[in-house]
Amino acid sequence: MNKDDIVCIARRSHSEKCDYYPCDTFGLQIGSIEDMDDADPICTELRVRISNSSSEDFKGVVQLKLMIDADEPKFFMPGFMYNTNTADKPSSGRKAFPRIKKIPGGKPESDFFMTRSDRLAEPVSLVYTKGHVQGIAAPPYWVKENENPVPISFEEGNKKNENASFLQYGGFSCNISDNGRVSTGYTLGYEDAPWLFVQTATVLEREAVDDSNSFCIKAGETIEFPVTIYDYDGEDERAIYKALTHAYDRFHEMPRTLSGMDEDKALSLLSSAIRDNAWLEEDRMYSGFVYDRENGPRFNKIGSLSWTNGLAVAVPMLFAANRLQDDKARSQSLSFIDNVIGNSLNKKSGLLYDAVEDGRWSVYGWWYNGMHSGGHSAYLNGQAVYYILKAYLSEKKERGQTHDNWISFVEPVICKLNAEINSDNEYPFSFSENTGAGLEYDSMGGAWCLAATALYESITQDREYIDILKKSEQHYFDAFVVKCECYGGPLDTDKAVDDEGILAYIRAVRILHEITGEEYLLDHMKDALHYECSFKLSYNTPVSVLPLSRIGWSSCGGSITSVANPHIHPMSSTIIPEMRYYADLRDDGYIRSRLEDTVKWSLQTFNTYDKEYGYGEAGWMSERFCFCRGLLTEKYPDGSPASTWFALMPWASASIIEGLAF
Repeated sequence: MNKDDIVCIARRSHSEKCDYYPCDTFGLQIGSIEDMDDADPICTELRVRISNSSSEDFKGVVQLKLMIDADEPKFFMPGFMYNTNTADKPSSGRKAFPRIKKIPGGKPESDFFMTRSDRLAEPVSLVYTKGHVQGIAAPPYWVKENENPVPISFEEGNKKNENASFLQYGGFSCNISDNGRVSTGYTLGYEDAPWLFVQTATVLEREAVDDSNSFCIKAGETIEFPVTIYDYDGEDERAIYKALTHAYDRFHEMPRTLSGMDEDKALSLLSSAIRDNAWLEEDRMYSGFVYDRENGPRFNKIGSLSWTNGLAVAVPMLFAANRLQDDKARSQSLSFIDNVIGNSLNKKSGLLYDAVEDGRWSVYGWWYNGMHSGGHSAYLNGQAVYYILKAYLSEKKERGQTHDNWISFVEPVICKLNAEINSDNEYPFSFSENTGAGLEYDSMGGAWCLAATALYESITQDREYIDILKKSEQHYFDAFVVKCECYGGPLDTDKAVDDEGILAYIRAVRILHEITGEEYLLDHMKDALHYECSFKLSYNTPVSVLPLSRIGWSSCGGSITSVANPHIHPMSSTIIPEMRYYADLRDDGYIRSRLEDTVKWSLQTFNTYDKEYGYGEAGWMSERFCFCRGLLTEKYPDGSPASTWFALMPWASASIIEGLAF
């Protein structure tokens, strides 16, 4: 690393111009950039000092940039930017999420992005280009200690600045066209530029730099802070995981632990809340939302086959019911499964209808208008078959009952899913409602078909599809996992890079390893888990918005949904068993630590007593946890923002149940 590649620029607050200037324009001097430790082969640790030599306080944003010569750069800002965020692919224009492009075509494309540090899962901004990784990591926020601004520091999972008060966030940047080079950067103070992405339908223009987002360096004051500069070789994009693992070790902070809370108590609270409040007996289904009202609960049914409130709820509820010997919850779950088996099959396509409303099954779920081609969803069909088979295993193991009709039901669906694999060995993203033909590909959504077929092979001891499964697994690995750029999982994000699709792939690889015992599958599983962990918070962001700020809720261990939906939801907790499987076989300390984070996060993210989160009873839980400014759209009656949804959402609770119960 050449220190001349580090550039410091600044922007004063309340300036009408958005331009940044050399720091000495404002009397700021880089006093020294000292090597702290050059023993690490992947990075250099620096101590940066900035002094204000002028006679007036500086208030604004200071940007420390690492200038990089990069041919075909791929940016990685965990949870926020993966390569270009699919800017190189066609866009429908319906969904807005950050896409970086050298020649932008208009919002939401830009040749640079700046974001507040808490939008990232790790405080890191990296560039990968042709076998080399470079980038920057720095403290995500600052505190005031003895009236002095100091960067937050972490030691063995605990903040060293425990008695200090929060002062200001930092920020991170990436730029694909920076004076003929590319750059990654760290800022004192922050900007969300050129836009703040609250959600895909809410993109706010660049805010002014004012007292709320500026950093103050008083006249005559010198501040110091550590910066890590990464600079090392790597065969492909997966090389970024060395930096992310390093940053995790440096900034890791454990989630809070609640006294008296363990897995069995959590299962009891979560499952009883769904059982007693969300089951709709006449409809034989669970409600998607349950709102707490003085005159009784209000239901928003949004019935679906699996995600978001069908089998993805019913089967984890069956796990809990069988573990806790809860016959009422078991009866509800079996009723829903029987409803699916009796009514959801579309005989024209040979696939399962994706949604249900007033007893009528169809493909027209709440997500339908966001799809490009319509039809049946591979995500939902594959997931549904997978969950029916998991239910079969639970009933056989815990109750000694074999539901052979469930196997008979899924067998032709499995056959149809596999008949539509394309020449790349990829399952479709969507299928024709009329014929079941594959309509659209190029997504991780089809990995649920991979997981379902692998589980079918495992249960039946059939090996009809094993060669197809191996080829398909290799395709998903090469096309998505190696590139650290998985998209097309959920149906509502316009194929934004996401965390959800990898969860199906991880399940599939585990099952294939159980079947074949082939070691390379554990290597693939490791890479997939590292990708998932790139969305998983390593520290607890300083949330300032109620109710999470009041509760002391922890973000560490929760995973960001996607680059389009910047909140934490609990779906990543569903693969707790897979994380444990891998960590036990490989004795992998990093994955084991991430596993512990996920379990602890899962045990503290729901009502442990009535109205703890401002609504509902003990065991109630929503899907939305706003660890940053993303998706802050829920409001209190007075119009102030809320950092969660005020509703019981059974699929969210069921995600925790699935991770803990099976």
